[in-house]
Amino acid sequence: MSRYFVNCNLRVARREPRLLHRHLLDGVPAELGLDPLLLDATDAAFHRELARLFADAGVPVTVHLPFFDLQPGSADARIRAASRDRLLGAMETAAIYGPRRMVGHAAYDRFLYIRSFPDWAQRSADTWAAVLAAWPGHPPLCLENTHETDPQTVSGTIVALRERLPAEEAETVGACFDVGHWYSFAEGKKRGNLDAWLDALAPFLLHLHLHDNDGSFDQHLGPGQGEIPFEAIFAGLSARQLTPTATFEPHTPEAFEAALTFVKAKGEFFGK
Repeated sequence: MSRYFVNCNLRVARREPRLLHRHLLDGVPAELGLDPLLLDATDAAFHRELARLFADAGVPVTVHLPFFDLQPGSADARIRAASRDRLLGAMETAAIYGPRRMVGHAAYDRFLYIRSFPDWAQRSADTWAAVLAAWPGHPPLCLENTHETDPQTVSGTIVALRERLPAEEAETVGACFDVGHWYSFAEGKKRGNLDAWLDALAPFLLHLHLHDNDGSFDQHLGPGQGEIPFEAIFAGLSARQLTPTATFEPHTPEAFEAALTFVKAKGEFFGK
């Protein structure tokens, strides 16, 4: 299996085909973003044709499930139902591509649920379990940290879902550690708590999201274009004998090139 991927927002790529070409023509493995605007504007035939192009080019893919306004652990049953329905539709589309991984947001909101995390986590587990049941034999689901500031809420969300699933399916759910979100939204730059995050996620870590920033915001720069301590991150992974796959998330051509340069520099990790 490919050890790395680079993000490709399909809604944007539909408008700017050059973004697809750099994957299809250059063989760069892709993480395909399925946002709700794309899903509402396209049909299964569109995705079947695109999946055929990736398969014919021999380019492996992962899929990023939608996350806009979704709240799988909401206390409001109608919001949970809407979140479940959107994710179910996205899973149906994702299956067309035969992805190696699926990434979804953990989406714990500490401002709303700071006093009721266990209840929130159980509701989230119920939502995700219903979604996963619609695709028997699905690839691993990796729940990603976004605005969570405590890694235990991310690992706790995963534990709740694993406990909700049949025992033989529990390990098909794990963590995606987004280093850019940790460094900016979770104030990793200020707190210097990389080890706490790696320790909390280590038992579940399947995937990484790699991009850079200066700590002030989620800037999605290429590795080395910001201040994230990538050497410390990879040393921490090595010390814990962790070898997750990874997706780079550049938002500019310069960041895209920086990501490919980083892959070459870390060839031993990425199998290049």
